[in-house]
Amino acid sequence: MPAYHSIFLQDQNVRLIGNFALLPLRTRTRGPAYSLPALAPGTSELEIDPDSESYDSLDEVLSLFRANTFFRNFEIKGPADRLLIYGILFLGEALGKIKPTLGKKEAEKALLNAALDQFAIPGDASFPLNQAFEAPRDRQDAETLRQYLSQVRQELAMRLLARVYADGNTPSKWWLSFTKRKFMGKSL
Repeated sequence: MPAYHSIFLQDQNVRLIGNFALLPLRTRTRGPAYSLPALAPGTSELEIDPDSESYDSLDEVLSLFRANTFFRNFEIKGPADRLLIYGILFLGEALGKIKPTLGKKEAEKALLNAALDQFAIPGDASFPLNQAFEAPRDRQDAETLRQYLSQVRQELAMRLLARVYADGNTPSKWWLSFTKRKFMGKSL
């Protein structure tokens, strides 16, 4: 059974830095990403329809995370798959920060700190998947990519928090069961 790939692979006119796609996001976080429209009133962020104009690559990362963590190999079919891979690796790291005893406020602080921590980008010696990602051309592209990935990390942290703590102040045991899984045997 093959891994699940991004539905954003066919998107045209997507800005690339190296071979990493800077896809539009539905976000409240400042950064270089083009902003998608907010969800329609009455639409749950937890169950957004993939055909909605507000559905973004981060919704896709969250929906495909569980299925794709079971694959050791992932054939990259385009730039959107690289964002999917990065998002899945970050979610694995973020889930590791949430302990079963953490309340929602403490988990929020831990996840936002993890999202804002210094992190490697493609081309850095410590980036775990340099063989699949091209380095940015110059310093300006590197800074734009760092800002975009920071925006992605912050938004993913907040959306993950909403899912893990959907039932109140205790984390979902089901989500926490994925804390030890490593996508493609890697972590950020």
